[in-house]
Amino acid sequence: MQLVSLPLRSCQSRPQLASRAFTTLVRSPNSTSSHRSSSSAATTIQGTALRRLSQIRRSFSVNTAQMAPVTKPGQEKYDIVFIGGGSGGVAGSRRAASYGKKVALVEATGRLGGTCVNVGCVPKKIMWNAADIAEKIRHASSYEFTNVPYEPKFNWAAFKPRRDAYIQRLNEIYERNLEKDGVEEHHGFARVVSPNQVEVTRADGGEKYVLNTEYICIATGGRPTIPSEKDIPGAGQGIDSDGFFDLEDQPKRVAVVGAGYIAVEFAGMLRALGSDVHVFIRGERVLRTFDPVIQDTLTDWMEHTGINIHKSSHVVKVEGVKGQTPLTIHTDKGETAEVDEVIWTIGRHANTEGLGLEELGVNLHKNGDVITDEYQNSNVPSILSIGDVSGRAHLTPVAIAAGRRLSNRLFGPSKFKNDKLSYENIPTVVFSHPTIGTVGLTEPQARKKYGDDAVKIYKSSFRALYFAMIDEAHKEPSVYKLICVGEDERVVGVHIIGLGSDEVMQGFAVAVVMGARKEDLDNTVAIHPTSAEGDTNMRWTSGALRLVALLRRHVVQKPSGP
Repeated sequence: MQLVSLPLRSCQSRPQLASRAFTTLVRSPNSTSSHRSSSSAATTIQGTALRRLSQIRRSFSVNTAQMAPVTKPGQEKYDIVFIGGGSGGVAGSRRAASYGKKVALVEATGRLGGTCVNVGCVPKKIMWNAADIAEKIRHASSYEFTNVPYEPKFNWAAFKPRRDAYIQRLNEIYERNLEKDGVEEHHGFARVVSPNQVEVTRADGGEKYVLNTEYICIATGGRPTIPSEKDIPGAGQGIDSDGFFDLEDQPKRVAVVGAGYIAVEFAGMLRALGSDVHVFIRGERVLRTFDPVIQDTLTDWMEHTGINIHKSSHVVKVEGVKGQTPLTIHTDKGETAEVDEVIWTIGRHANTEGLGLEELGVNLHKNGDVITDEYQNSNVPSILSIGDVSGRAHLTPVAIAAGRRLSNRLFGPSKFKNDKLSYENIPTVVFSHPTIGTVGLTEPQARKKYGDDAVKIYKSSFRALYFAMIDEAHKEPSVYKLICVGEDERVVGVHIIGLGSDEVMQGFAVAVVMGARKEDLDNTVAIHPTSAEGDTNMRWTSGALRLVALLRRHVVQKPSGP
């Protein structure tokens, strides 16, 4: 999909647009013959028009030779060239430019923002919001709202263009921010031809050119993986997670292949919006890299909501024609499922093909990730890498933080000379149904690192107060779990699932990063009644004390540990 440029994109047309804007305002209906008798009104309109024209002119008072995107080098030599216009590249380039450096950014697609903005976090969360509203509508009757349809009807075909329009506005905001900060945007495919040179093949087919630079930062991100036809015949009949956002209509029957966070997010959204969903996983639980309590709770609830989870299953063949129904999934267990769409969510790989890195001796992992040290340096001193393509913590805020810290270290004041991103205790959220928040070590990781005797687990299971009026069958579970180590019970992991977990996690992530102890949480006055208070008042109780806690707080606690 190509980004549709707005008229303001053309530098030459901007003064004419300003003049037309002025003409339109002074000839508005309020100043036509029907209102000519009111000179004061006309004066007001003209004053408004003049002010608006002044604003437009001020917005154009930039060096138009540098308006993004450019089609040739604007500098003889740059301080740094970022390859990739995703979150990391944009954040790093803007930070470098803020220090007065000569910065260029090369983006091949013409759509700034990378995976997150275009086919990831942002459109996903918009779809999750729609699914969440559908669930709330179903709950409305339990709160005595009348004349509310129990089964909401979602108009996917009407919703998609509005979602896409919002994404396009974000693309344009990214572009304006680069322009405002003085970052040259180059639209084309970049290839590193030497440790200090980037060749740009223009997207418009124009003549290639070379950017000379002190540093090169690879921020090209990754893309979804689809099995080969050799491994799984018919695999190409399905789509990947990018293709999910191209769907013009809602598929009524869907197969999601994979057990990671993208798989459970898509499955939950589609099910909440009314699709019949099959999930094919190789193990017995989804989210196998998460804490066991998260795996168990979400897997059970997904099945409870009617999602068909095919466990210990390997897809061996897909029959049918892409874009036509039905498609038939075959597994190694002899199972079949007829669906309208197959979505592969089995992992991602780096966008490093054709960049020229291997020819320069840059060390890469087997999946294409650029191998970097703690300061984002590759083994070639002038070549650096940030974001998903560097192979650590595939999260947008991580790419942004790494990009800013990199530019701080290279170009900022002396206090930033050792600035780097710590990849420990990075919080993350899964927009499943219900949502998940997690930070720090899982229980198995903590026991492996510190030993069983040093680890103490606090856990509480409850229902959020929102579900007090909801039928028992629709009461989502909430589980909060703390991983503590040592005599001072330092909190090294927090794992929560349940209503509001996505918003709750940020605050507790700060506490973990700061080295909070269980005692610190206990000494914090709880906000009542909220689910978040669950992390501040967990007790390791038994017998009568546990019964009293249950009666007083309406929370079933399930402590475990030594």
